[in-house]
Amino acid sequence: MNKKTIRDVDASCKRVLVRVDFNVPMEDGQITDDTRIWAALPTINYLREAGALVILCAHLGRPKGQIVPEYSLAPVAVRLSELLDDEVAFVSDCLGEQVTEAVAGAAPGDVILLENTRFYSGETSKDEAEMLAFAEKLAAPAQMYVNDAFGACHRAHGSTYGVTKFLSPCVAGLLVEKEVTKLQQVLDADRTGFVAVLGGAKVSDKIGVIEQLLPRVGSLLIGGAMAWAFFKARGMEVGESLCTEESVAGAQQLIDSMGSYLDRMVLPVDVHMKNVVTGETKYAPADGIEPGWDALDIGPETRAQYAEVIRGAKLVFWNGPMGYFEEPPFDEGTLAVAKAMGECSGYNVVGGGDSGYNVVGGGDSVAAITQMGLADQMDHVSTGGGASLEFIENNGILPAVKVLDDKG
Repeated sequence: MNKKTIRDVDASCKRVLVRVDFNVPMEDGQITDDTRIWAALPTINYLREAGALVILCAHLGRPKGQIVPEYSLAPVAVRLSELLDDEVAFVSDCLGEQVTEAVAGAAPGDVILLENTRFYSGETSKDEAEMLAFAEKLAAPAQMYVNDAFGACHRAHGSTYGVTKFLSPCVAGLLVEKEVTKLQQVLDADRTGFVAVLGGAKVSDKIGVIEQLLPRVGSLLIGGAMAWAFFKARGMEVGESLCTEESVAGAQQLIDSMGSYLDRMVLPVDVHMKNVVTGETKYAPADGIEPGWDALDIGPETRAQYAEVIRGAKLVFWNGPMGYFEEPPFDEGTLAVAKAMGECSGYNVVGGGDSGYNVVGGGDSVAAITQMGLADQMDHVSTGGGASLEFIENNGILPAVKVLDDKG
């Protein structure tokens, strides 16, 4: 990575503002998945050991500039204290006197967690002056800045972008360094043996990603409701399957624009569908979806075909489930892809050897492999679904990474 990291600067006795990604799932005030908190620990511990006063800021949910108690980061402070085996001071604001007092009373090695940055409209404001005014106040108690929130790096927000105008140095944390390095390997991969797997609901969300990937890959395997949009764009019946006009238009745009690369795009040959009235389920060929039926997963022939391609790959990048994986038996396509990724036997482009290299690009794919207990079979699981896709779409450029200090 061509950006400076925390290893390139002296943080001793410095007040360091660290943007982390603590946008964790919550239910009844309890954290249901603390993966993102764990992911921030290496950077937090590195800075503490370097003698820095660590001031953490993050967002949670979409409170839209209002104070919404259910989006408070207070439960995160409790969990972080447990993981660090040390007290984390929680400040019930991210700006102003409370923060100033907390920082003044802290010592090198201490950790402070500020309240949700999105409780202020300036954090996400499209008005640059408002955003920068918020960022200046957020930056005020600190002396340097570290961005370790990869999942938010595709946003030019106050806490990810604006604060770099008021602090120096501005460097990457260990998680951001790892994410950028791993995903750059996807962009740099040789086409031979490079397989991408894209699923999810909307083609329209992934037009730019597909445009970047198709010229680079040997095969692009399409699953999920995205596939039905391509079916409909080709004049096929999709019944009651999830298929918006926007996605169909996106599919048609890709069909019209990608020309000779289209032969690398592989669509399902069969589906698993459900009758919307009776609840009956059955398999059908891709051209056999009937009115009144909802295609919810790829079928067994497609699963076998996709698994064979993935197992023989050198590098696999996967983003998006193959179907409605939250409801068995429509999780079978996603499970087949996940298992095949763990079994890919091509040459490891990173470390050599006989095993392939697989990258899961965040989002629902992470939820799927976690739910299925297969996360430990993946070489890299991204913490940022939207960020990983925009990294691919924008050829390795993310707004909040671009503004960090360059090496050399």
